[in-house]
Amino acid sequence: MNDESVNQSAQPADDAAARSDVQWQQILSSEEFRVLRQAGTERPFTGEYWDTTTEGVYSCRACGSELFASTTKFDAGCGWPSFFAPLAEDRVRYISDESMGMKRVEVRCGNCDSHMGHVFEGEGFKTPTDLRYCMNSLSLTLRPAQG
Repeated sequence: MNDESVNQSAQPADDAAARSDVQWQQILSSEEFRVLRQAGTERPFTGEYWDTTTEGVYSCRACGSELFASTTKFDAGCGWPSFFAPLAEDRVRYISDESMGMKRVEVRCGNCDSHMGHVFEGEGFKTPTDLRYCMNSLSLTLRPAQG
């Protein structure tokens, strides 16, 4: 993990990274825009997916790029959807974030550069990576597994 680099459509939009704020405001709700494009955070225990156990794939709500598998989701007790790894490292990008008076690592969609949440390391969770990708539900769309 390199901390210097990081709509509801079914397929990723190749031109999503080139969209202007005005275009994003036409696509996203005001709350989605605040979180995805302005790096906002939803309140804990309020998002659609914080306690969901449905099997499937979580995609970026802004562009549809697949980011996380439900098999990597775990209950961190924090009130946001938590994952221990993305589908692949090129699906996300990382940015050093020193706002809020602490050093954190922001996670963004690798396709459209939308804010997903933050990743934390070394918290002692019994996961294969010792990472917690703490994502906003508003940043994600769950596509349930077929079956």
